[in-house]
Amino acid sequence: MAERRINVAICGGGIAGLALAAGLIKKPHINVHVYESVPAYRDIGAGLALHMNAIKAMSLIGSEVRQAYFDKAQSMGEEDRDMATEVILAHGPHMGQKVAELGKAKGRKSVSRADLLEGFLELIPRQCVSFGKRLDSIDEKLVGENKVILTFADGTKAAADCLLGADGIHSLTRNYLLGPDHPATSPKNHDRWQIYRTMVSTEDAKKYINPRWTQSVPILLGPRGHINCIPLNNNTRLSAGVAVRGAKSTYNGWAPPLDPALYADYSEEAQQIVRMVAKDTSASWAAADHDHAPFYARGRIAMFGDAAHASLPFAGNGAAQALEDAAVLDYLFAHVQRPDQIGCALHAFDQVRRPRSQAVVDIARKFGRIYAYAEDGMHEDPARMRRFFGDMAAFTNEFDVREQNERALDVFFRECGAEADLFADLDGPPRLPALQT
Repeated sequence: MAERRINVAICGGGIAGLALAAGLIKKPHINVHVYESVPAYRDIGAGLALHMNAIKAMSLIGSEVRQAYFDKAQSMGEEDRDMATEVILAHGPHMGQKVAELGKAKGRKSVSRADLLEGFLELIPRQCVSFGKRLDSIDEKLVGENKVILTFADGTKAAADCLLGADGIHSLTRNYLLGPDHPATSPKNHDRWQIYRTMVSTEDAKKYINPRWTQSVPILLGPRGHINCIPLNNNTRLSAGVAVRGAKSTYNGWAPPLDPALYADYSEEAQQIVRMVAKDTSASWAAADHDHAPFYARGRIAMFGDAAHASLPFAGNGAAQALEDAAVLDYLFAHVQRPDQIGCALHAFDQVRRPRSQAVVDIARKFGRIYAYAEDGMHEDPARMRRFFGDMAAFTNEFDVREQNERALDVFFRECGAEADLFADLDGPPRLPALQT
C-alpha cells in the first residue's frame, strides 16, 4: 500500500485530462485535481467520430468512461452495422471512387467535443476540478519533500507531487520541459492549412446538400481542398468544412474568403457542401501540429495529449492518441506507491507512447498531402491509395491498446528494480481484466 496519498495535478481539462482524471479518482492512493484554463467549455472544433483504438482506451480506463462517450454520442447508423468514414475522390478522372473506409466499427458514433467533455466531467467530483485556472509558471522544489509548484494567471498557487500537462497545443508545460527556444516547442503549420468550417442545423443542411451526408462522415478529395461533414448533437447540427493546403493570407494576416467558383470541376455533391460552407465560415481556423519532441517527461513532470503530440485532424486519430496516453498513465499510476516512483512511471510513459503518437503525427501530415493530391501522384492510382489507407487504418485503429499498457508497466518495473517486490504477494503486478469494446 502507498505510504501516503500521492497528489497529482492535471493542467488541462480537455479530453485527455478529464479521461485520465476519471480513472485516477478511483484509486485510493491518489489525490487528483484538474486545473482548466477556461471558465466554461465552449462548443468548438469539428466534432469527433472516435476510432476503435479510442474506444478500447476508454474501456481500459473504466467502463464508465466508455459509457460516457456512448451516452453523449449519436449513432451514424444501426448499432449492429459496420460504419466508417468514407474517403471519396471528388476530382479528376477517378471521381466518385471510394479509396478508404477509416475508423470502421459497429454502431459508429459521432459526438461534439463539448458534449464529450460534459460526459467525462460528470464522472469527476466537482471539488476535484477548478475552472479559470490558466497556468502561468512552473517551479520544481527539489529539496526536502519534492514538489511541483504551479502558479496561475490569477495569482493563486498549487503544489503537487507531479504535474501532468494536458494543456493543449500551446502548452506551457511543453514550453517548460523543452524550453522556449527549442525548435519543437511551438506549433507549426508547415503546409499552411486553413480549415473553413461552418456549423448549421441538420434541417437547414438538408436544403443545400445530399441528406446522406448529414448522417455519415465523408471526406471528399481534390487538389484545392478536401471537404468533410460530421453530424453532431444527436443529429440536430452538422459541422461541414473545407480544408485548403497552401492557403495564402491576405495583407492583414487573414485567410482569403472561401470561393466556391474554385471548385467548379469537383463533383456536384462536393460543390454543394462548399457552397453551404461559404455562406458562413465563422467557425474556421488555421490548422497546426507539433514537430517531434525529444521527450514527453522529465522528473515528475510530463505532457500528454495535444500538449505532447498535437496532430493535423486529417487521420481522425488525435483524440484517440490522447485517450491512449490517458490509458497508459492511468495504468501506471495504479502501480505508483510512493512519490519517488513517479519518475519511473513517467519515463515508462514516454518510452512507450512517444514513438507511436509521433508516428500518428506523421501519418496525419501525409494524409493531408494525399487528400490534396500532393503526394507522389497517389491520386492517380486509386488501388494504391486503398492499400495505403488500409495499412494506416490498421496501424491506428486495429491496435492492441491493452498490450501497450502492459509494455509500459514492464518498463516501469524494470526502472524501479527492486520496487517490484511491492507486489510479490500478488504473484507479480496485477494485470488487466478482460477488455470490453
